[in-house]
Amino acid sequence: MEALLKEAFLEALRATDPHRLTARHLPPWRPDLVLAVGKAAAPMLEAALDRYGEIPYHLTLPKGQDPKGLRAVLARHPVPDGESLRAAEEVLGLLKGLSPKARVLALVSGGGSALWCAPLGVSLEEKQALTEALLKSGASIHEVNAVRKHLSRIKGGRALLATQAQVHALLLSDVPGDDPSVIASGPFHPDPTTYAEALAVLDRYGLAFPEARRVLERGARGEFPETLKPQDPALRRLSFRLTGTNLHLLRAAQRFLRAQGFRAVVLSDRFGGETRALARFHAELIGAIRAHGVPFRKPLFLLSGGEAQVKVVGKGSGGRNLEFLLALYAHLQAPLYALAADSDGLDGNSGAAGALLTPAVWEKGLDPRPFLEENDSLGFFQEAGTLLKTGPTGTNLNDFRLLFVG
Repeated sequence: MEALLKEAFLEALRATDPHRLTARHLPPWRPDLVLAVGKAAAPMLEAALDRYGEIPYHLTLPKGQDPKGLRAVLARHPVPDGESLRAAEEVLGLLKGLSPKARVLALVSGGGSALWCAPLGVSLEEKQALTEALLKSGASIHEVNAVRKHLSRIKGGRALLATQAQVHALLLSDVPGDDPSVIASGPFHPDPTTYAEALAVLDRYGLAFPEARRVLERGARGEFPETLKPQDPALRRLSFRLTGTNLHLLRAAQRFLRAQGFRAVVLSDRFGGETRALARFHAELIGAIRAHGVPFRKPLFLLSGGEAQVKVVGKGSGGRNLEFLLALYAHLQAPLYALAADSDGLDGNSGAAGALLTPAVWEKGLDPRPFLEENDSLGFFQEAGTLLKTGPTGTNLNDFRLLFVG
């Protein structure tokens, strides 16, 4: 069963290969410039090069990824660095120099928020510290990106405003709900949030950051231009298509499991909220299935995706998928098989894609409480011996959870 869980995850990744997904939706015209950013940028760009031949491009990838012989800026993720700033400035310069007749193909995937960083009114150091604090606060990706967009000269549609060219974007979604304005903080898409709403996020999570607050307060008073809004005429120059989503990933695993003769149900592709609460929900659902056969009869596989949040209060290491499994282990009364992983191959700061729960973990008798208190899900699964390591997968379609109720 452990091998089947792993194979279902890997098969889902193979079925949603970014090169294949991009190749299906490339426009018939030859672009004057291709911009590729995010964790899936390299295979997306390769698909374009295979189709059009040698074309002008700019590629930005997370450090640690293999650019496969392509010219690339390798920047830091999830907290930006100086290379993130260089990449964004280069892209803005390229866009500014284009004529109204030029056509840009933008290949955008998750991770772009950190990889293109052009701070507005704040220093890079302030942006780095604020990003790190937001990611540890328990804020949703929608809240985090609302702040990012209003402290940026490239996010929130400002990349589109920086050019007169026609832009066609192909997007791989790593956000619950697949909102294009949230994927990579929507560099070419309209942003419904405001400076005031971004400021409210800082208030909600008790984040001081006076430099950022001053910018957001001035923006709320109208002293800075807002991000691109849905009624802006610049949007006549934008077309886009979602080429891959979390639901594609989950359905690929579902098809694989059904082909092996198992029943498999996709619960949702957009679970959010606090990770431990999400684990409790899954544990209670498993309990109802085991005890009463509702809402599903056993045996079956449960699949779910989306992106939950971890409020970090301890000094341990891990990620939201490891934390989910640790909390699930704490809630369950009886063993089961489960896998949870980030489709990009790196869950938080753990260095692993995720982990597995198996009956052997229960046999070890590990106490989850001290690990939960320290947010040390990595430490727990190192002791359990069930970490799942894939390395960077070259894609980013959000989280993957697979549980077998036998």
